[in-house]
Amino acid sequence: MNRLVTIAVAAVLAIWLLSSTVFIVDQRKYAIVFALGEVKQVIDKPGLHFKMPPPFQNVIFLDKRILTLDSPDADRFITAEKKNILIDSFVKWRIVDPRLYFVSFSGDERRALDRMSQIIKDALNLEITKRTVREVISGERAKVMNAIQKNVEDEAKKIGIQVIDVRLKRVDYVEQISNSVFDRMRSERLRVANELRSTGAAESEKIRADADKQRTVILAEAYREAEKMRGEGDAKASQIYAQAFGQNPEFYKFYRSLQAYRTSFKGQNDVMVLDPNSEFFRYFRSSGAAGAGAK
Repeated sequence: MNRLVTIAVAAVLAIWLLSSTVFIVDQRKYAIVFALGEVKQVIDKPGLHFKMPPPFQNVIFLDKRILTLDSPDADRFITAEKKNILIDSFVKWRIVDPRLYFVSFSGDERRALDRMSQIIKDALNLEITKRTVREVISGERAKVMNAIQKNVEDEAKKIGIQVIDVRLKRVDYVEQISNSVFDRMRSERLRVANELRSTGAAESEKIRADADKQRTVILAEAYREAEKMRGEGDAKASQIYAQAFGQNPEFYKFYRSLQAYRTSFKGQNDVMVLDPNSEFFRYFRSSGAAGAGAK
């Protein structure tokens, strides 16, 4: 019985010893074999590998893939105008020198991410302080990202990391600046609106003055033509009257007197105070023939 127990214990120890010396490297991972903190071997080829059992040698795995470092909160930076803005960014990166990476952070990914975050923040601060708000938001945004990436790459190489890309997800004003920008935009829009209204009013006055001028000219020409036609008509009438007067003066006087009577007694309530024997009532006192003989 004791022999069977011994064999079982020996088998378990053998299995444990074998399992502690054998490890599999995934194609998406680096394997670092180290002893007492010293790197003994870096393995980047996938497959089955061997090492000494702990505590003589240990192994940790690092990711080969492109990783994303996304800032949890937007960071505040000061522009060249001494204005505060909030920037939210992310970085694509990967480990290219696993030995240097391990030595720099002892394989602690949290420390590596903290260091990367600080490098990115320093690069952002360096570039943002050189530029105005307008340049950061729209005018030179691509230049800002390229400059930040270059600065981050230089620092990341020192810790075994390659930076693939740096992007600014969001660039925004803090609340106080947002209000001032809104007020400035509103003032600018009001100024433009007032200029347009002034221009429109000036054009309206110009059109109205031109229309009044044309109206005055048209009325003056019409009045001139009317007066001309009226004068020609009066001259023609006078000529006809003169011809009629020359043919029968007495009948002409009688006809003109009838016209005068019609005009004078046109209203029913008209009152005239005249001497009945005046020349005006000549044709009331006698017939036309008698009047002519009396004369």
